[in-house]
Amino acid sequence: MAVSAKDIRNVAVMGHSGEGKTTLCEAMLLNGRTISRMGKIENGTTVSDFDEQEIARKMSVSLSVMHTYWRETKINILDVPGFLDFDGELNEAMRACGAALIVMGPNGGVTVGTEKAVNLCFKLEKPMVIFINGMDKDNADYHGTIEALRAAYPAKIAPIQLPIMRGGKMEGIINALTEKAYKFSQTGAEEIPIPDDMKEELDQMENALIETAAENDDVLLEKYFEEGGLSREDTIYGIRKGIANMNVIPVMAGSALNNRGVINLMTELVKYVPQAAERRDLLATDVATGKVINVECEEEGPVAAQVFKTTVDPFVGKLNYLRVNRGVLRAGSTVYNPNTGTSERISSLYVTVGKKQEAVNELVAGDIGAVAKLANTGTGDTLCDESAQVKFDAIPFPRPTLFMAVYAKTQGTEDKVFSGLNRLAEEDKSFVVTKATETGESLLGGQGEVHLDVICKKLKSKFGADALLKTPKIAYRETILSTATAEGKYKKQTGGHGQYGHCKMRFEPSDQSFEFAEEVVGGAVPKQYIPAVEKGITECLSNGVLAGYPVMNIKAVLYDGSYHEVDSSEAAFKAAAEIAFKEGMKNARPTILEPICKMKIAVPEKYLGDVLGDLTKRRGRIIVMDAKDDMQIITADAPQAEIQTYATALRSMTQGRGKFTAAFDRYEQAPENIIQQLIK
Repeated sequence: MAVSAKDIRNVAVMGHSGEGKTTLCEAMLLNGRTISRMGKIENGTTVSDFDEQEIARKMSVSLSVMHTYWRETKINILDVPGFLDFDGELNEAMRACGAALIVMGPNGGVTVGTEKAVNLCFKLEKPMVIFINGMDKDNADYHGTIEALRAAYPAKIAPIQLPIMRGGKMEGIINALTEKAYKFSQTGAEEIPIPDDMKEELDQMENALIETAAENDDVLLEKYFEEGGLSREDTIYGIRKGIANMNVIPVMAGSALNNRGVINLMTELVKYVPQAAERRDLLATDVATGKVINVECEEEGPVAAQVFKTTVDPFVGKLNYLRVNRGVLRAGSTVYNPNTGTSERISSLYVTVGKKQEAVNELVAGDIGAVAKLANTGTGDTLCDESAQVKFDAIPFPRPTLFMAVYAKTQGTEDKVFSGLNRLAEEDKSFVVTKATETGESLLGGQGEVHLDVICKKLKSKFGADALLKTPKIAYRETILSTATAEGKYKKQTGGHGQYGHCKMRFEPSDQSFEFAEEVVGGAVPKQYIPAVEKGITECLSNGVLAGYPVMNIKAVLYDGSYHEVDSSEAAFKAAAEIAFKEGMKNARPTILEPICKMKIAVPEKYLGDVLGDLTKRRGRIIVMDAKDDMQIITADAPQAEIQTYATALRSMTQGRGKFTAAFDRYEQAPENIIQQLIK
């Protein structure tokens, strides 16, 4: 079916984990006749959860791209994981979509996933529709949920339908905009008269919608005051304008599992969600001039597209999902990647329904599809006409908050593990593999325990490599607190020449990592042996006397010694320096230093007490607290050893609403009990 930008809706299905997003996508695909029967999550047969990990965990872990047709309109559906560890997938979806369909349960409250989705839509100016799912469940509280939404988002919530509830079950709906009632049946929704006991509530809802519509357009407002009301067409126009301007969030309800209310939802999505052609200004950098320009969603212009997701398969290869923002992308054409400075040939184009790929000849402005076998293109890259080069902003990804040391489970497979992780990093930009310079360990950093576990499982299933995760080593240091002198004498008699080196040294605390000085007078230690003494001390710095940690903030001074004209050598003086170092360190009150991190923690006010109490238990120190919007921003210091799993703890304390960053700041003397544990 040939489509243009006005016939396309790009919708990201978002919300809290477990609210039925994937099931809703199944129902939409069924109604659009893209599939012939609905799959089930518990059976691992859904279109969007096709990855091994998703089937095993019975939850989405990756963004999935599908499409269907409804009312001669193409709906591109982006099924977004709701679990907090997969925020990177959410950011990718937000770059590609034109609007969000936020799915929530009828529990009489607003979950953190719903909060996060709505707030992100406001921030990125993405129009949204809320679908209250699970209305077939016992104790479904539609009105309580609406009131909770109204309390959270005053003057924004606009319910456009009423559920017909009988015996606690949803039997049908009344559409307040069309004034029509429908009853659900085995063959679909059938129109029925509006129940008498719901007419008063419907009148109240209609009046509220008319007022909302009038508030979004000056002409309609004047008309409303003059005539005391608005026509249905005017109301629909005002509501649609309010949605586009982020002033109105329409709310609908149904049951995805039983495919009730989903047809009505799809009809309203087509009617109210902005067309791809109506997309808000999309800014890009003109490569030739360096100026920021607006890229219009028009088919006639030079092609410009952005890759928003990449998948890597060792057998199939790499697949780049992209949205065409301008022009027409054609199979067989050559485009330019300004991010890498290379040209890419578009050998084949696809539209996808989960893992199923359908080859197409072209993708028009506003549409979403996929390209295989691009050599130098990754997530966030722009593909454009070489004669009209533009570059879209990179997609932001959350910084890793949980780091674990990663090893190959089987010795000799290190290359396989780390090359596999590098390949996986192409498709998931929210994790990193870094080297800890202080400890020499390789660290895998991600968004949480589930995220890191999924990465390791994918590594094994896709690349046959087994990784082992361990708690990272802490880069403790040793130093001295006082000044001490020490003597090192190395004397060894062998068959020929003997070995003789003798140095007297002073060790004292220093502001620098390491200093060496000499105060030798009268040639007690000849000049040619002094570098050997320094080398001997330097080599000892990697292994302190208390627990074997590297030594820092120390000054070593060579002030006296003696030598033998025949038996002295550089090796002997180096050995003598090592003896002096060990004795001097022991006598200069050695201690252990621990790394201290500077933290910034953002939490809602109601969790502040729990978070502050937890920080105190972790030996944290509060430096300052600031209020920003409805969040408290805590700046604190804490030992690195105490916050290695802080990402998990903070999420638990704040129900996923808290965020933090931590970075190494300095070293401080560790408490005596910690020192004794480390020595032991």
